[in-house]
Amino acid sequence: MAERKVLLKGGRVVDPANGVDATIDVLLANGVVASVGKKVEAPEGADVRDVSGLVVAPGLVDVHVHLREPGGEHKETIASGAWAAAVGGFTSVCAMPNTDPPIDDPAAVGYVVAQGRRAGAARVYPVGAVSIGMKGERLALMGEMVDAGAVGVSDDGLPVHDSGLMRLALEYATTFGIPVADHCEDRTLSRGGSMHEGIVSTRLGITGIPSAAENVIVARDLILAELTGGRIHIQHVSTRTGVEMIRAAKSRGVAVTAEATPHHYTLTHEAVAGYRTDAKVNPPLRTASDRDAVREGVKDGTLDCIATDHAPHHYDEKEQAFEDAPFGLVGLETALGLGITELVDGGVLDLPALIDRMSTTPARAFSLSAGTLSEGAPADVLVFDPEEEWEVDPTGFVSRSRNTPFAGRKLRGRARLTIIGGRLVWDAAVGVEHARREARRRG
Repeated sequence: MAERKVLLKGGRVVDPANGVDATIDVLLANGVVASVGKKVEAPEGADVRDVSGLVVAPGLVDVHVHLREPGGEHKETIASGAWAAAVGGFTSVCAMPNTDPPIDDPAAVGYVVAQGRRAGAARVYPVGAVSIGMKGERLALMGEMVDAGAVGVSDDGLPVHDSGLMRLALEYATTFGIPVADHCEDRTLSRGGSMHEGIVSTRLGITGIPSAAENVIVARDLILAELTGGRIHIQHVSTRTGVEMIRAAKSRGVAVTAEATPHHYTLTHEAVAGYRTDAKVNPPLRTASDRDAVREGVKDGTLDCIATDHAPHHYDEKEQAFEDAPFGLVGLETALGLGITELVDGGVLDLPALIDRMSTTPARAFSLSAGTLSEGAPADVLVFDPEEEWEVDPTGFVSRSRNTPFAGRKLRGRARLTIIGGRLVWDAAVGVEHARREARRRG
């Protein structure tokens, strides 16, 4: 399969890593990008695809997904998540460690690597836990996990409350050249909360989570990164103050990257009206002012990456009373459409900048061999129709879970072909049933 040759002819090639935005051809051969240019000749036996009117870009990279395996396979498996990612245009995903048991040792990391390869879809990169058992007490075996394939560490789903442990993690991570990704939440401030603390939570009678719960830990992480010189990655930024603090830290040269999610730059706490559990996320959806600040952060690069925080939950779990339902929504299959609809059509970003935030910069933040169409780079390529209009129908998801607040939403832009290592993994013309069958067969 690695020897297969694919020639993509006549598409709009957008490669932010090389400053390319032109109607040219792309030849993929032997698992890598072989040639990019005008009128590339098709080698003998090549699969020639006319992609006129479509965009050819580096495959999308999501540095924040929850694949639930081991322990939560009723919600998602590594295979179903990897195939859902490919359907959404993602060729690489970073799997968070808050599974059951957590990914906190080299054997667990090796399991995720093996299952990712077996899935045969998007590349799956494990992120190991910062602390053993994600208990926030003792540092996990970071070096051994990196040797086994971990590309970063995080206790995501939980904050690292112990500042001394976070300092130690940043110092060790510097040795291994990886980022420490943190879920910023002071749980003494968020305790008992289910949504943003504000006028909507008051109206609904739901205990709120103040913005300060996030801001306090963002401030601490930035201070510790500055102290240690370590690489901190701030996950799912949701507050205006958080964006401002990260912007200021970058101006001082702090080694910080940060991410925005599609739901935080699209929705506000008003989406929770009617006690909609599919809009219950952590950090919570906040005010219009916060949402606009997240958009501005994405626009000016303060928030380097767009990441989904794909968090699948079974229908029965989300059908509980609002305060009993778990946090999280699925996002792999809607992220590209939301990016084009909300950010490009909304005048926040142009298309090359969107690809940069969804591919090139995330790959750089986690040192992945992705996010570029440079000759010799892995042949991980997305071909999408930026004009295709479609309606979000969760029953058509490849993910095992359906928890999305965007059901019925009309979006523009959708993946047509997802090529990974030169192999055509997703072809929209074939349909989702093929992806579902492959996910079941390989899961």
